[in-house]
Amino acid sequence: MARDPASEQLNQYKEKVQDKPPVLLTGNGAPIANKTASLTVGPRGPLLLQDFVYLDEMSHFDRERIPERVVHAKGAGAFGYFEVTHDITQYTTAKVFSKIGKKTPVAVRFSTVGGESGSADTVRDPRGFAVKFYTEEGIWDLVGNNTPIFFIKDPLLFASFIHTQKRNPVTHLKDMDMFWDFISLRPESTHQTMILFSDRGIPDGYRHMNGYGSHTFKLVNKDKEFVYCKFHYKTDQGIKNIVAEKAAEISSQDPDYSIRDLYNAIAKKNFPSWTFYIQVMTQQQADKLQWNPFDLTKVWPHKEYPLIPVGKLVLDKNPTNYFADVEQMAFDPAHMVPGIEPSPDKMLQGRLFAYGDTHRHRLGPNHLQIPVNCPYKTISTMNYQRDGLMTMHNQNGAPNYYPNSFKGPEVCPAVKSLPFSVFSDVDRYEPVDEDDFSQVTNFWQKVLDTNAKTRLVNNMVASLSGASTFIIERAVRNFSQVDVHLGQQLTEGLRKAGKIINISGKGANL
Repeated sequence: MARDPASEQLNQYKEKVQDKPPVLLTGNGAPIANKTASLTVGPRGPLLLQDFVYLDEMSHFDRERIPERVVHAKGAGAFGYFEVTHDITQYTTAKVFSKIGKKTPVAVRFSTVGGESGSADTVRDPRGFAVKFYTEEGIWDLVGNNTPIFFIKDPLLFASFIHTQKRNPVTHLKDMDMFWDFISLRPESTHQTMILFSDRGIPDGYRHMNGYGSHTFKLVNKDKEFVYCKFHYKTDQGIKNIVAEKAAEISSQDPDYSIRDLYNAIAKKNFPSWTFYIQVMTQQQADKLQWNPFDLTKVWPHKEYPLIPVGKLVLDKNPTNYFADVEQMAFDPAHMVPGIEPSPDKMLQGRLFAYGDTHRHRLGPNHLQIPVNCPYKTISTMNYQRDGLMTMHNQNGAPNYYPNSFKGPEVCPAVKSLPFSVFSDVDRYEPVDEDDFSQVTNFWQKVLDTNAKTRLVNNMVASLSGASTFIIERAVRNFSQVDVHLGQQLTEGLRKAGKIINISGKGANL
């Protein structure tokens, strides 16, 4: 069956390009040697600020949409509290966890990722799950999704990946060639893609899904000892999902289904809650792990790194004004408190720059003075930042330079971050011999039952069939490396959908 012109846009462009593709350049016209790996100290990071290729890409990407968020544009928000139920002070000095029974005010924003502000809530898309803790040590923003992993492991690819979720710049339509071309060219995306097309790809509202900090962090205790950590929120309402046919029906009848569900539940005092857990890993365990523990495309197996209960997250208050309380709510993974620090996780390292940068563009340099974002539980935010758009607190007559002799705010050496050593050559390190499929194989073979596998295949066929044949074939080859039966079922489903494909290669016995 012939595809319409909009679907063929990229193929038409490809035909217009004579000979080989043009040289890839930075914004200032310099050629780029490598576009798939950030500049890091050793293969496991951290990133270097001198990586202009990444900074050029991300700083432009952060400013591509005005005024809504460039990603996570459609969302819902609520307020509540976090209560400590278990002692984890052996791992961290963070005062938010200082004693059992302690309550900390929180703000939470849930969202879809790829759609615009007016898009439907019941689309197949990851869901954002961002929590702002208003602690006495300042704001702690724990920014994650409803899945413990992500599509990519290097932030240099982030802008390109999100572009594939957005609209084709020529047709202004969602484009299956864009999405599946990228996914099939980056096998590390297979794990997240399988989850996306499983039942959990369309949660039944925001109350019936888990949340994850996703990245690896460090927890530092009073003895200056650290462990690596992952954060989890398990829904107390139970996991519920919506099948594709029902989701399409809801999209046509109530595109704001998830926002409405959350608001109404809180208004009826049916307050949603999540149980908060951590996983921990020592440096010695990380050194011996057979794969990179900072790889965002992989989970830490619960058998080896069990969930440790910490507390309860409860939402009991709706926003009083959506724009003031939710649209202006701004999260930044760089906002940490003493006792919680970043790890060499490349994606986290990239987000430490990108989030604050996009807020300064979208909301202005003083977005942390907006009431919903300000660290109001600290005595008084004092620093040497002055003026700029939307200044609300200009710190009266305090000096605006440091050092000074006039009692301006002083540093606090007690909260100094834990020093760590990095010794390696600076280069753009591509993943080498990394296993992109074994965890996905476990998901397919041991997590999904027969009916869930059928629904996943059907969901994937419906999406894949809109792509060009050569892209479909490449994608099926990747999925065949997860499990040969998955490749066979996809091939059969695609052929029933009218796609005649020819699959060959290792692991694709079709």
